Amino acid sequence: MNDDFSEDTRPSDANSGSRKPNPPERRFNWWWIYLLFFAFILVPSFMNNFSSSKEISWQQFEKDILSRNAVDKIELVNKETAEVYIKREFAKDSAFKDVFKPSFGGGLNAGPHYSFTIGSVETFEQKLDEGEKKYNIAQAIPVTYVNKVNWFWNILGWVLPFVLIFAFWNFLLRRSGGMGMGAGGTSVFNFGKSTATLVEKQKSNVSFNDVAGLEEARQEVMEIVDFLKNPESFTKLGAKIPKGVILVGPPGTGKTLLAKAVAGEAQVPFFSISGSEFVEMFVGVGASRVRDLFKRAKEKAPCIIFIDEIDAIGRSRGKGAFLSGSNDERESTLNQLLTEMDGFGTNSGVIILAATNRADMLDPALLRAGRFDRHIYLELPNLKEREEICKVHLRPLIFDHTLDLHFLAAQTPGFSGADIANICNEAALVAARKKKDRVDKSDFLDAIDRTVAGLERKSKIISPEERKIIAYHEAGHAVVSWLLRNVDPLVKVSIIPRGKSLGAAWYLPEEKQLKSETAFTEHLCATLGGRAAEEIVFGEVSSGGLDDLEKVTKEAYMMVAYYGFNKKIGNVSFYDSTGQRDMSIQKPYSEETGRLIDEEVRKLVADAYIKTKELLKQYLDSLKQVAELLLKREVIFKEDLENILGTRNDENIDGKKVKEKITNPALA
Repeated sequence: MNDDFSEDTRPSDANSGSRKPNPPERRFNWWWIYLLFFAFILVPSFMNNFSSSKEISWQQFEKDILSRNAVDKIELVNKETAEVYIKREFAKDSAFKDVFKPSFGGGLNAGPHYSFTIGSVETFEQKLDEGEKKYNIAQAIPVTYVNKVNWFWNILGWVLPFVLIFAFWNFLLRRSGGMGMGAGGTSVFNFGKSTATLVEKQKSNVSFNDVAGLEEARQEVMEIVDFLKNPESFTKLGAKIPKGVILVGPPGTGKTLLAKAVAGEAQVPFFSISGSEFVEMFVGVGASRVRDLFKRAKEKAPCIIFIDEIDAIGRSRGKGAFLSGSNDERESTLNQLLTEMDGFGTNSGVIILAATNRADMLDPALLRAGRFDRHIYLELPNLKEREEICKVHLRPLIFDHTLDLHFLAAQTPGFSGADIANICNEAALVAARKKKDRVDKSDFLDAIDRTVAGLERKSKIISPEERKIIAYHEAGHAVVSWLLRNVDPLVKVSIIPRGKSLGAAWYLPEEKQLKSETAFTEHLCATLGGRAAEEIVFGEVSSGGLDDLEKVTKEAYMMVAYYGFNKKIGNVSFYDSTGQRDMSIQKPYSEETGRLIDEEVRKLVADAYIKTKELLKQYLDSLKQVAELLLKREVIFKEDLENILGTRNDENIDGKKVKEKITNPALA
């Protein structure tokens, strides 16, 4: 398109052979400690309920007790509380039956029976003397002064904080032991534990039937599945299974899905973790997690370890450390990973799968034989593979069975498996908005437009003058690309705003592995067609060609500096396939060569622009017809261009003369 805008982690017995299972370990039950602790607190309080005194006020004491001369003695405890003992002969008196209740050891309560708080000793003694005189009590009530210390609560006040701290510490330790193997970062004690997610063999339901369009890669990993299922068939011949397999490919090509399918087919435990989860702010955590991960894997062998985005920790050491932000912590994690991968026996049953889309950034020590023995490169699917991927993602959809899957696959060149899955889901959403019972062809086409160019913005206000400029701009793209043989076939042209663009021309790229210099040159002309049309018709250009200029500039630099299409620069290329110069400040060529590259790029773009203008002037009437049709209908298709420009082949529209004008600068 050209536009202008946590699981169970107990050790497995898979490799135990005839070994007897270990008896279950008897662990101490901490609930008994908790029970004794609460009994230590509650029992004294329970016992005190049988001998506790009834709290009253001085007025009640004077009116109900002192007036009857029922006081046997009084004890002043700590000069704060007066504890009153009632004479034994009043035990049967109905007024005191509630305080002479049975004690814990049997018999009647010996006291104290009542208690009240005194303000001060002097005031209490004065009131007591006055009461005795008032009620004519001949014999003075004996008063004793006692200092009591509650040793139980004093000791408890000292011990309780330590008990609570010990209980909390024990809880954290138990949480660390119970959850550390399955969820490494959930506890303060689990910083060094692996955070890998374990999928047991019974829970893995992904198979190779869910993987489409990766036939070659599937054959590569099939041997791993065969080894995990029947290792004897390989080891008896002396063969060694690869220790590691690294999957390399663009995003969305199915690297993670293929790894899960391997685990599902082999029916073995599957450890899944991202490379970024090894890197933490604490020193030594990454290396500790690597050790813990491989320790768990050996216990679960045979099993698979899958490290997604391994470039997060596997980046080359010592290259661009200042600019890339690498540090000793990440490098120590990588060193530990290298050590662990070399430390396994050849046929230990632990296989490491890794995935990345930046293999050029990985450390050579990580990619060498003996660590990652196999490198599987996943590419964007071709037409046949896209058709198979469509079949997989159409399974859950209710679609029209007359739908041509070959046609859908042909409309998505350069799309990854994830892109196709997104289009299928978007088509279902489009059909649901239209209240349809089934998803049909038009819904898929709308979904492709929505994914590629964005949502339609029919409400965007565009003046008639701007609309006319946009129409001629898109018509310029359409006419030039239609007339040039090496430009991708045009599908439709639209001046309806989508996303950030005000108009767009859709192309259907042909799946070619090679591209000639003529194809590059004609593509530059087609990209500049919109800007050239504006200048021819309106006498000036607008800012709508920003995206075109960006694409032209990048492609022209590729032709000159990368592909060796320039005679002055010669058959040299400054492209770095390893990606090591991405963070470099210094250019791979001299200042003089840089100036020469800039001059040749400007000359190449200027020549392409002149050729495009000459071609549009030759077919100016066709340009106006296409633009007027766009202004009238907003969207035109391939059939409309055929009615105006004729069939797109070398026999019509004087195609040979057009080709001569484009390739021969003298005619331009």
